[in-house]
Amino acid sequence: MSRISSIPNNVHNAHQYVKAKCTPLSCKMHTMEYDDRPEPAKRLEKARIARGFAEAKKAASFFGWNYNVYAQHENGTRGISRAAAMYAKAYRVSEAWLLTGEGTGPGETNDVAGLRRITVAAHIQAGVFEETWEWDDQSQYPVYIPDDPEYRPFTLFAGETKGPSMNRRYPERTVLVFTNVEETQEAPIPGKRYIVERRRSSGEAEHTVKLLHVDQDGKFWLVPESDDPRYQAPISVEDGTADEDTVAILGRVVYAVSRE
Repeated sequence: MSRISSIPNNVHNAHQYVKAKCTPLSCKMHTMEYDDRPEPAKRLEKARIARGFAEAKKAASFFGWNYNVYAQHENGTRGISRAAAMYAKAYRVSEAWLLTGEGTGPGETNDVAGLRRITVAAHIQAGVFEETWEWDDQSQYPVYIPDDPEYRPFTLFAGETKGPSMNRRYPERTVLVFTNVEETQEAPIPGKRYIVERRRSSGEAEHTVKLLHVDQDGKFWLVPESDDPRYQAPISVEDGTADEDTVAILGRVVYAVSRE
């Protein structure tokens, strides 16, 4: 989200030639029977396959990871501790499971039946430009939403609204759960609400939620729903803003959860 870069078939067993300490003939026999990669590397591969990526190169391309680095993590020639949190989020397993085998692995859940757990990891706030919008691990917290079959194939993200930029629809501290439009490949749907990023040339970005509207000429607009005059100007999806900022739609809001 945040927000919210195929291994050839023979690379699946590349570790066998890199890490094995035996003669070529005995090595060949050895690798047919024994996988000597570190356990985290084995679990990383298992998580990738369970997530639906038969080839590691496709997973790396989809998530924007450096393929060469990822291949080293999966074949065990490089440790995954620094990247474990990133992989865990993408593959929907716990970081602890990747590193130690304890925690939630592929297809497992510690959650309530019929519900899906999503981590709230960022503020959604207009008018505040930052280098990153994601909170540190200590500030993140879980929410539960219905385990809707429509969204099971996709990664879901969550952020907490801050400020009045959408207060006619979402009071402050509402949790918005949203998809990643690059993953879903869904066409824009007028009348739906989207998480939007506006980024400056210097790199800082703001992240807000806007209503998608199409006018009589077929032009798309991102419309705030706020009673604050500072946040009432619509943004053209085609033309962006009058300044040099770039505007991008990140994901569609699929659930809103209010905190007491």
